Amino acid sequence: MNAVITVDPRDGTRRATDLTETGDVLLGEIVARASRAARWLTDVGRHGRAGVLEAIADSLESRRAHLVATAESETGLGRPRLDQELTRAALQFRMFADVVRDGGYVEAAIDHAADTPLGRGPDLRRMLVPLGPVAVFGASNFPFAFSVAGGDTASALAAGCPVVVKAHPSHPLTSHASWRAIESAVRDAGGPDGVVAIVYGEQAGRSLVRHPGIRAAALTGSIGAARALQAAIDERPDPIPLYAELSSVNPIVVLPAAAAERSDQIAEGLFASFTGSGGQLCTKPGLAFVPSDPAGDRLVSALRERVASSGGATLLNERIRDAFESGTAALARAGASVSARPRIDPGTGFTVAPALMEVALPRLTAEIADECFGPLIVVVRYREVTELGAALVTVPPSLTGSIHSGPGDDVAAVRGLVDVLAARCGRLVFDGYPTGVRVSWAQHHGGPWPSTNAVHTSVGATSIRRFLRPLAWQDAPDWILPEELRDDHTAIPRRVDGRLEPAVESPHR
Repeated sequence: MNAVITVDPRDGTRRATDLTETGDVLLGEIVARASRAARWLTDVGRHGRAGVLEAIADSLESRRAHLVATAESETGLGRPRLDQELTRAALQFRMFADVVRDGGYVEAAIDHAADTPLGRGPDLRRMLVPLGPVAVFGASNFPFAFSVAGGDTASALAAGCPVVVKAHPSHPLTSHASWRAIESAVRDAGGPDGVVAIVYGEQAGRSLVRHPGIRAAALTGSIGAARALQAAIDERPDPIPLYAELSSVNPIVVLPAAAAERSDQIAEGLFASFTGSGGQLCTKPGLAFVPSDPAGDRLVSALRERVASSGGATLLNERIRDAFESGTAALARAGASVSARPRIDPGTGFTVAPALMEVALPRLTAEIADECFGPLIVVVRYREVTELGAALVTVPPSLTGSIHSGPGDDVAAVRGLVDVLAARCGRLVFDGYPTGVRVSWAQHHGGPWPSTNAVHTSVGATSIRRFLRPLAWQDAPDWILPEELRDDHTAIPRRVDGRLEPAVESPHR
């Protein structure tokens, strides 16, 4: 098997690791262990899984210094950002511990046997149950929060599904160290091998989703990667769901009154949003619609000054660096002009100069509205608010859509723009910026293709739903039922004979 290589994006240094790409024989053994581990995750129950999730969070945080240092050498993202991201990863595991203890996610429903207008109706009980082993594909831009120790892993384990993670080639050592932290916590909790496993190599990723033991896959990455995985899944006699969170333009609309009221403040926030983490965030705003009036001019001028005086941004790998430079050139050929870009020394690593580009609204095309991953934004100058509705329809569907408005902006116009954006994105942001995705119960991180599966989220409590399926029991004896469906189990909210019954905590618990 080929050795796995790690690259420091700050200087381009390549070095071999002790890791090797995973062959098909070993992969088959890994998936077999994962399939056997599913029984243990079921047997420990919701409260047992909650304890494991909290232990994983503790294990990650106990290894913070090593994990952050390793990730910095493989991503160049900087310790403050990585330290915060590791905190977020631990937070996700702890949040899902709360989710499984709450129990409402199983959607338990009971219809007791009863006479109906169609005759005697059987006793029916329904809830959501785990799918089985899940394949998770780590993301390049989030070595913790969307990778081995990410939300996909946390939500799948919470659901009761073993996880096989395919490590991202941009940070294999970080992936391995994260897996070790999780494995240690599972082992200390008495868990068997296979609860969480890891594989390496592009071929291993394709083989993983083809394996009959894998029941779902989750990816945060490129459209090309998603299509390659979907093609492999389509070869199966029993295709599985692929939950893929992909590219996104995340348009921001600045209305005239907002520009007049706080142009410098918006310029500052917009600059931070599109350059943070090297612009390598799926929620990075790629288009900003700004009025062609004096207030809009002040906003763009302030943004131009910030970009021109900025430094270089180190991108995650050579492929992303090259795509950024070619994407910037393609935007220029399509008619967007470079408004500001600092002169930098790229050195020997994967460093690029942030770019501010501009185009007048009549010249906005599908090519200009396409995502350019990295520290670049296109400012689209418009004359009339009435032009914006039709323009936004030409922008690809996105994870987010943002509106900045002020007291003088027409309420009906704002409502119309909200309606357009709501049909084309998964999260509406008002007077703010889309970067920074809160991990919470109400969060939705998804949207129409190519962002992700339109009915699910990859962040937040309800992301657990991706790894569950409904199962009904008819006239089942009480002893065979899951505890959540037994008549005397009132610790979770349930719908009983059509009525929603809240949870009742036991006084002895």
